[in-house]
Amino acid sequence: MQVSRTIVLRWILAGMIGLSGGVWPALTPLHAGDQPQPHTIQFTLDRPLDAAAAPFVMASVGGLFGAEGLNVGTNVATSSADAIARVADGSSDFALVDINSLIRFRDKPGAAPVKAVFVLFNQAPYAIIARKSRGIKALADMEGKGLGVAEGDLSIRLWPAVAKQNGIKLSSVKQNTISAAVREPMLSAGQVDAVTGFSYLSAINLRDRGVPADDLAVLRFADYGCEAYGFAVIVSPHLVAAKPDAVKGFVRAAVGGTNLAVKDPARAASEVVSRMDGGSRDLELERLSAIIRDNILTAEVKRNGLGGIDPERFERSVDQLAEDFKFQKRPHAADIFDDQFLPPIDGRLVN
Repeated sequence: MQVSRTIVLRWILAGMIGLSGGVWPALTPLHAGDQPQPHTIQFTLDRPLDAAAAPFVMASVGGLFGAEGLNVGTNVATSSADAIARVADGSSDFALVDINSLIRFRDKPGAAPVKAVFVLFNQAPYAIIARKSRGIKALADMEGKGLGVAEGDLSIRLWPAVAKQNGIKLSSVKQNTISAAVREPMLSAGQVDAVTGFSYLSAINLRDRGVPADDLAVLRFADYGCEAYGFAVIVSPHLVAAKPDAVKGFVRAAVGGTNLAVKDPARAASEVVSRMDGGSRDLELERLSAIIRDNILTAEVKRNGLGGIDPERFERSVDQLAEDFKFQKRPHAADIFDDQFLPPIDGRLVN
């Protein structure tokens, strides 16, 4: 059977639209009458598009969403908390959020039973980024220094546990609350000794601002005993109940898109930048390379495959969160993560 003229036109238009219009189109060729209409879903990013979303961009470019019968519409929230709220109220089907924000959300009375179904960042990107010229080369050097903390920063929530584990007195570190917009400029100008942030964001942004790489100390919490997982895909309880196959399809596409990004980060960075407003390919490639190395392709992932969690490690991460957050009811792995939508492990190993 030959592909109809209408289908050819649809395929061409899909390639022209890409992600820029907010819809991630199905790119697989459809024979007229052979398949049902794709299921349109909404996917929320918790921040403007950057290299962290490369796996989902590649899932679209590679036709993986389309192969699962999905048309993915995208929107951008103001924070993980905002993205979680959209999934909780049903205005979005999926979202990419910080799983530790989800843990805190689920502790609220009457919170919707939103769960994660795919962990993208096996290690959280939390870090302190410091200037070596200010006398900071290791975490122990933070005592007596000034730490800039941006409003809404997620890293600071794990700082008490990391400090305690490494014998650092919190009272010896002077915390200054600053705007996220001035975090890197203030460190670059020497107005603070260090800042909290994401290793793949603040550190690379500072180098882009002209701070010499050999003057930056990137103190990743994961290197100092932090057990936390990072970004994960969460799903609407309504979609789980109504369209479980769509959830499985989205997760399969996410696994495949992550493999594509790992296999060809240069192409993935280019695809991301083509959908950004004024993005830099070199900057996003550097960012994506750091994400793959530090947050996605960990020893745990190489051993157990993409997307899952280790329940025992999760329990330890909750204990660390409890240094800053007083739980009404301490959660367990099954309260936060639903593994029933993951492909078998041999379908999640990194190629």
